[in-house]
Amino acid sequence: MYKALYRKWRPLTFDDVISQQHITDTLKNQLKNEKTAHAYLFTGSRGTGKTTCARILAKAVNCPNMKDGNPCLQCDICREAEEGSLTDIIEIDAASNNGVEDIRDLRDGAVYSPERCRYKIYIVDEVHMLSASAFNALLKIMEEPPPYVKFILATTEIHKVPATVASRCQRYDFRRIRQQDIAQRLLYIAEKEQLSLTSDGAALIAKLADGGMRDAVSLLDQCSVCAENIDAAAVSQAAGIAGKDFLYDILDAISDSDSAKALAVTAKLYDMSKDLTRLCEELILQLRNVMLMKASPKNAEEIIAVMPEDMDRLRNIAEKAELDTILDKLNQLQTCRERMGRVMNKRVEFEMCLIRLCSHTVAGNGNSAADNTELYEKIALLEKKLNSVPTGGIPADRGDSQRKTFTASSPAEANLPAPDVKVDIKTVQENELTPCERWDDIINECYKINPAAAAALHDSHASSKGNVMCIFTADPLFISLFKDKKDYAIALSKAIFSVLGKRYRITARCTTSVAETRSMAQQILKNAINSGIETAVDNGTH
Repeated sequence: MYKALYRKWRPLTFDDVISQQHITDTLKNQLKNEKTAHAYLFTGSRGTGKTTCARILAKAVNCPNMKDGNPCLQCDICREAEEGSLTDIIEIDAASNNGVEDIRDLRDGAVYSPERCRYKIYIVDEVHMLSASAFNALLKIMEEPPPYVKFILATTEIHKVPATVASRCQRYDFRRIRQQDIAQRLLYIAEKEQLSLTSDGAALIAKLADGGMRDAVSLLDQCSVCAENIDAAAVSQAAGIAGKDFLYDILDAISDSDSAKALAVTAKLYDMSKDLTRLCEELILQLRNVMLMKASPKNAEEIIAVMPEDMDRLRNIAEKAELDTILDKLNQLQTCRERMGRVMNKRVEFEMCLIRLCSHTVAGNGNSAADNTELYEKIALLEKKLNSVPTGGIPADRGDSQRKTFTASSPAEANLPAPDVKVDIKTVQENELTPCERWDDIINECYKINPAAAAALHDSHASSKGNVMCIFTADPLFISLFKDKKDYAIALSKAIFSVLGKRYRITARCTTSVAETRSMAQQILKNAINSGIETAVDNGTH
């Protein structure tokens, strides 16, 4: 019966484990000195050797003929452990046995001494999947285990393991396996299996494995069925990914703002049944290389894992854009990848992202400035209004406040009777005014007549004397708004007459100082400019 390569070539001793020497050396020393702990916690990403090392440790600690910290692989215990028939080494998959009853069964079985070995070993894989009550049950037996019981916990998500459990274990963090080590191991396996694996094919498999040896060997197994000569092209075909040339063509098109070319390459890949989600991921990885090339050109060859012949193409792409632009492109691609997992049509989402990237590149590099004429005309009008607001009116207590006056409307315009008591608005002093207790009612009435006018009265209050009413507001544009829009003033006059039954002449004072107004105006202008530029960029305005 055929056996999958990743199972056939699983390491049997610590010496076979690659890229984890900081862990294997420590465990071997503990075994040689007979100072093994009662509980271990192995953590790291998938395919880095956690379960493999747990099995090797379980065999070695019970092997009667241990050699330099490694199991002998010749005795009955080693052979039965490898076959999975040794009753003293118990493997538990916490993903499917995560209930408290499962851990209680473990605890009940732990009280019995081992049948043939020195130690009874419990290997709990994916331990983070245990429920809270199951963790509490496991903690009880781990606090004071029998001297002949040892626990080896393995997890890919260490943050989900309670601190009370983790603190009772010796923790070992498994690193991602280096691409060079994966490629070298793949070439060794291919030689033993009489497979024709090229160096570039091994390098591409190692890159796609993303630090996981099991994924790499599984992909090699898949490629061995698809092609006799396993080179980079065969790996790309088997994995359903785009070749390097296609990736660089798309990146060149984005750098040159050529959306037609980018879409044409994508259409060709789609017709070849390439996975667009995987294509987006590959673009992200290559654009990351461009980012690193731009950020650290001197150390690029040390930190970028690509073939030597690809360095020149990456360097050319990096020279076409600024670092900020590259970072923004990466952000857009990351967002696109996230959305592709939720949208109905992934191709449309990816093509939309490509068009944005091509359009954004032009604006970002300054090759074609956006037309902001209308924006600047509006800003100029705003500045004019700020500078042309009339001054005068009721004297202020502070020397830096702004005194502004306007008359809402004549009695004829508002169809209201003339005021009974007339007071010269120029002679009214602020200390002579009486607060208007029904100002909120006036605003509510104004809302019924003209909601926009009522909104402009937000956070204001008023006082009056005779036929004069003074509105106090912090809005510097309040006066200009009511002078420019006559219907606002008429609505306010009608609301005052409806609530108070009197006709008033209205004056206003801005409680914001001149310096504060100037600062507010500057902030408004700044926000308007930024908003306008961002809108132009997002719309691809040229």
